[in-house]
Amino acid sequence: MASASEKLYPNCDAGVWLRSCEEEVTEPLEGEITGEVPPWLQGSLLRNGPGSLKVGNMRFKHLFDSSALLHRFAIHEGTVTYQCRFLQSNTYKRNQAAQRIVVTEFGTRAVPDPCHTIFDRVAAMFKPGESISDNAMISLYPFGDEIYAFTEGPVIHRIDPVTLDTMERKNMMDTVALVNHTSHPHVMPNGDVYNVGMSVVKGRIKHVVVKFPFTEKGDMFARAQVVGSMRPRWPLHPAYMHTFGITQNYFVIIEQPMTVSLCGVVRSQLSNAPLASSLHWYPDQDTHIVLISRSTGKEVRRYSTETLFFLHIINTFERDGTLVVDLCAYKDPKALDAMYISAIETMQSNAEYAEWFRGRPKRLELPLAATTVVHVRPRLLADLGCETPRIHYDAFNGRPYRYFYAISSDVDAEYPGTVIKVDTLTGETLTWSSSDCYPSEPVFVPSPDAKSEDDGVVMCALVWGGDDSAASARRVGLLLLCARTLRQLALAVFHTPSPAPKCLHGWFLPSTRTGFKSPTTN
Repeated sequence: MASASEKLYPNCDAGVWLRSCEEEVTEPLEGEITGEVPPWLQGSLLRNGPGSLKVGNMRFKHLFDSSALLHRFAIHEGTVTYQCRFLQSNTYKRNQAAQRIVVTEFGTRAVPDPCHTIFDRVAAMFKPGESISDNAMISLYPFGDEIYAFTEGPVIHRIDPVTLDTMERKNMMDTVALVNHTSHPHVMPNGDVYNVGMSVVKGRIKHVVVKFPFTEKGDMFARAQVVGSMRPRWPLHPAYMHTFGITQNYFVIIEQPMTVSLCGVVRSQLSNAPLASSLHWYPDQDTHIVLISRSTGKEVRRYSTETLFFLHIINTFERDGTLVVDLCAYKDPKALDAMYISAIETMQSNAEYAEWFRGRPKRLELPLAATTVVHVRPRLLADLGCETPRIHYDAFNGRPYRYFYAISSDVDAEYPGTVIKVDTLTGETLTWSSSDCYPSEPVFVPSPDAKSEDDGVVMCALVWGGDDSAASARRVGLLLLCARTLRQLALAVFHTPSPAPKCLHGWFLPSTRTGFKSPTTN
């Protein structure tokens, strides 16, 4: 155990996760730019993530509970501007009106409401889109020409990509009866969107794949349809999943031994307990990988691998009779525990904290000719911390690829804020880092008429270390790197009126975007 003055991870400032934005930036701020923004790069990088841990005199207990804050970096003719706005979810508005936490979150119990009886709570169980938090603070994805903020609950929110105004909310319970869904749907080259969630089918919980067909006119949600399904291997403990994979012929579902107890969900709803209390980890169970046919919608193959926990899949694809799954793997789900606010605040004296976040990129190679359950051993792609991975998505999602980009998950590294690039063919790696600087998820944007997979720019939102009173805590940046070499091309820095929290996921909208081109494959 470290002494009070000793820091076990002296290069890591966990305070970047604990900041609360106190003043929105509604009028775009001009950035101070060093280097040169490529003249062809025009558009908006939209970001989502935790924005404020505070509600009145109360504070959330888990990072996933923080009020969603939207960011926009607008790039135009070599200049960059910055804005940020809070997502106006029902949860946010209710909390702000009461000036206390009145909606139970993933890790935080709401204050008791004397007006709600046990009968109210029973009735609320049948309306999960209205009874649970709609604080969509994880990701952003396009549905046609509209952008939506996501979390794992059934409600998503449309936002204005220019002003960051919250426009409307969509409840997936009303569309395809989804109790929940992943925070990372897949957007296909033709604009179709797929997601995986849980739904009640003939009285039983099933994992279902939902397709939202692209349409230039009309409502993609009104045309939604279930195109695949499978029964959980543990009917009362369906697997928790944050992402899924898609290839030319299959939907790829990973059933990890981190599960959602349905009985626990009922108990938490009745007792107003945090949703995290419903999660259950089976340390002695293998992880299963299930393939659902895209043509029939039925489970066709199943594989097993070592016990692991994951949040993010890097990519999945088929090649030479093998289906490849690349993902960021942990040995257990301690990473979720590491995101409790108390754990972040005490990390510097917790000798186990670095191991909780020891994620590594691994590859599973599944033989498609197998007719029985085959046990597959994962292969390490690189011995580097790996989280929030991104690829050249438009061209290589679900297809053989070579490169991915991510940020380090190693809090005990010399530079905990490292951006990594991994060559999956050779195992070679490149990194970018700067002292006391913390990038978020790297987003790849291809050059016009790109000649190679990594011909383009990688962009990251940045924050700097320092307590809330420091000037560095009131700075946010946009970093542009050469995707081939990870050499810094440009950095735009903005001075914000209040602390700038670190964000999670986002989406880049080119300014020339007028729709989707027809794909070579779906």
